Amino acid sequence: MKTQCYHCGNLCDYDHITLHNKSFCCNGCKTVYEIFSKHDLTCYYDLQENPGAIPEEIRGKYDYLDNEKIIEKLLEFNNENTQIVSLYIPHIHCSSCIWVLENLHKLQKSISSSQVNFPKKTLRVTFYSTKITLKELVLLLSAIGYEPYISLEDYEIGKKKIDRSLIYKLGLAGFAFGNIMLLSFPEYFEEQEFWLEKYKHTFRWLMFAFSIPVVFYASQDYFVSAYKGIRSRLLNIDVPIALGILVLFIRSSVEIILDIGSGFFDSLTGLVFFLLLGKFFQQKTYNYLSFERDYKSYFPIAVTKILKDSTEQNTQIYEVKQGDRLLIRNHELIPVDGILIQGNAQIDYSFVTGEAVPVSKVSGDKLFAGGKQLSGAIEIEVLKSVEQSYLTQLWSNDVFNKDKSISFKTLTDTISKRFTIVILSIAILATLVWLYINPSKALNVGTAVLIIACPCAIALASPFTLGNILRILGRRKMYVKNATVIEQLAQIDTVVFDKTGTLTTSNDCEITYEGEHFSNVEKVVLKSMLRVSNHPLSRGIYNSLRESNTVSVCEVNEIVGKGITGKVNNIPIKIGSSSFVNQREEQQSIDTSVHISLENQYKGKFTLKNKYRENVKKVFNLFAKSYHLSVVSGDNKGEKQCLQQLLPRSTILLFDQKPKDKLNYIASLQKKGKKVLMIGDGLNDAGALAQSNVGIAISENINVFSPACDAILDATQFQNIFTFIKLSKHAIQIIKYSFLISLVYNSIGLYFAITGRLSPVIAAILMPLSSISIVVFTTIATNLISRKI
Repeated sequence: MKTQCYHCGNLCDYDHITLHNKSFCCNGCKTVYEIFSKHDLTCYYDLQENPGAIPEEIRGKYDYLDNEKIIEKLLEFNNENTQIVSLYIPHIHCSSCIWVLENLHKLQKSISSSQVNFPKKTLRVTFYSTKITLKELVLLLSAIGYEPYISLEDYEIGKKKIDRSLIYKLGLAGFAFGNIMLLSFPEYFEEQEFWLEKYKHTFRWLMFAFSIPVVFYASQDYFVSAYKGIRSRLLNIDVPIALGILVLFIRSSVEIILDIGSGFFDSLTGLVFFLLLGKFFQQKTYNYLSFERDYKSYFPIAVTKILKDSTEQNTQIYEVKQGDRLLIRNHELIPVDGILIQGNAQIDYSFVTGEAVPVSKVSGDKLFAGGKQLSGAIEIEVLKSVEQSYLTQLWSNDVFNKDKSISFKTLTDTISKRFTIVILSIAILATLVWLYINPSKALNVGTAVLIIACPCAIALASPFTLGNILRILGRRKMYVKNATVIEQLAQIDTVVFDKTGTLTTSNDCEITYEGEHFSNVEKVVLKSMLRVSNHPLSRGIYNSLRESNTVSVCEVNEIVGKGITGKVNNIPIKIGSSSFVNQREEQQSIDTSVHISLENQYKGKFTLKNKYRENVKKVFNLFAKSYHLSVVSGDNKGEKQCLQQLLPRSTILLFDQKPKDKLNYIASLQKKGKKVLMIGDGLNDAGALAQSNVGIAISENINVFSPACDAILDATQFQNIFTFIKLSKHAIQIIKYSFLISLVYNSIGLYFAITGRLSPVIAAILMPLSSISIVVFTTIATNLISRKI
């Protein structure tokens, strides 16, 4: 006998969990109830204070987790007192499970944070290893009913199991669809051969047999999603899909059993096949943009590689191999796991752990990808090639990044809800009308509406279109975080540009020096200090001082928007703006100056003649026709007149803007209802990039990777940025046209359904044709538009 879960209301199976004479469908619901009833379970689940919380049957089961070599293989991140591990939890069941697992810190204070990946049933836990061991963490999870599955063989070979269930489902649906189409083909014709008529019942039962695994295995995800949507009072797109599949199967089965027809098994299996084909394409697209692909294909991050002759070379990140030596400058992210060889390392792992306290490292210590160097330049030796690390996981880490997509509703979500309501209304209304006209046809008409109006085209339009656009943009050297960014990009009405490093380029710029002459020792001090900084101006001056050597720098302190200080061979040096170095404001100039002081004595300044990128004027003129434009710069107003001549009159120019000022300016635009695109260099603009609706970082042979941005654009493609935004708008139009095509098919089908004349042959033609048309249309349209524009 089934009972109702005390917490969530679900019906519990015979093996339900009981506590205090109350029934619960899973450990998640039980634990949520415990937390709300006891308010504090931290004492109970402190395994050191209360070892009785560990179930007797698992005591000793995880003793192998005391082995340091095994722990090292299981951990994703291991740094002094902080460790990160991802565990597969088969018993994740519902929203209560997610709530419990993501609130582990309430059960055990030694756990910093935890994140659930519900589709993959994995849990990523960040914990303090000085207070709780990995073994104790696993025992804690087991104690609350979420025992992890740990397969050491997977970690020995360095690979995780690949989920091929979608491929199996797609293959099964395709096999069933092909065979059922062949078996049902004679049913389409009124005049049949004797032997076809004789064996038609056998054919029909074979079709029924082929459809069973398609419904109960291949399409199970749609039923699960629809059920969860209804439980959450959300009519997602899977509700009418699941309803259509269910009605198709039930009605077809009834027709076969009662021998009144051949049913719609061909339409049913064709529908599931094309839906899974769309999902497969979407999965392939995201895998194509997954971490392993990022660097093998194109990801515009360059690092400085130190060659055997001590010369430095800018190298694309995907070309880095084990054993290479890399130079990591001040405030650069460490792109790969490595060993510290030289330099004073103060590593900020907040991108990885969420903890902002820097960690000191000495030569020989292991450094993990994702850490940011805060104290000068360091040299590391690469331990793993990039595809074995996890740098781009930072791009979607919710621990420290505000997820812009949470408040953004996709076009498919918006339309699918209305579509679901309209179709259900038509089905009910048509049934009621036919109950009055001819009650014997009422049920057939109602089910026919649900069969023919299944929104498969809507489900296919978005993944095929946006997936293809992601691929096209990737080929054009613009890497976009996910498909949602393309939809957000299409809604942009305001564009804000940074100046230095975005509109200007540090390549081949003319550099002059005014001031006291530098001795050879002072040149070494200056170049060593410039080597530490990752600012475009510092890089430009550093590259111009080719004849000098470099030495180590200590006590580095970089103040964003002002300059950098440090000591080289005990000689203090300051590099930066006039107000920072010389304690006085600089006169306005059309060029940018970098001032130098050595041993607290002002030496002079380097003047860099700003060289604007080609086609800047053309790009701004294109944007000015339909967008609000702004330029924000940390430089003085000396260049205002030059920019006024170069850019459209409507462009707002803001100077002397600190990073915080840029962020506040974008926030003020958003308060006015603007959808803001921020284009910056990814260094000083991280806050503004994160605040904007869409943030694009321009990459120019430097390590500009920032989890704050939504896309990275190669600097050589700057002139095409308007085209890329235009392409995103066309993508949304293609999706809308796809919906229109779907509406035409549905209207034709609904006509036959509502009038009671829907035959199997019509359903068999219309449903697959609709899906095929959408796939072909979106693929051809996206490729044609990309070539045209």
